[in-house]
Amino acid sequence: MVRILLVEDNEMNRDMLSRRLERKGYQVLLAIDAEQGLALAAREAPDLVLMDLSLPGIDGLEATRRLKAAAATRRLPVIALTAHAMARDRDLALAAGCDDFDTKPVELPRLLAKIEALLALPAG
Repeated sequence: MVRILLVEDNEMNRDMLSRRLERKGYQVLLAIDAEQGLALAAREAPDLVLMDLSLPGIDGLEATRRLKAAAATRRLPVIALTAHAMARDRDLALAAGCDDFDTKPVELPRLLAKIEALLALPAG
C-alpha cells in the first residue's frame, strides 16, 4: 500500500484530505507541523509527501529543503500545497526542492494525477 505523509497544520484540511486519500486506497500518515513531518519522514519512509507551505515554526519550504538535504529522505517526492496560487509561490516551492505544486482548495482529481505521476517515476 502506498503511504503518503500529509504535513498540514489546519485540522479541517488535514481531516478532509486524509479521508479522501484513504478512500482512494492510500495509507496516510499525519503531521501537524514541519518538525513532526521531518521526524515521520525519516522514521516511516513514506512514498510521497504532501507539504503545506504555510506551517507554524519551520515553514514548508524549509522543511522541504531539509528533506532534500538528508540522505535518507532526499529522493522522497514532495508536492507543495498552498492557498497561494501566484507564479512566484510555485517558483519558490520548486527552488526549495518540491517536485510539484498544487493549490488549495485541493481539486482531488488533479492532485491524484500529480501523485500518480510522481510515484510512477523511477527513483533517482
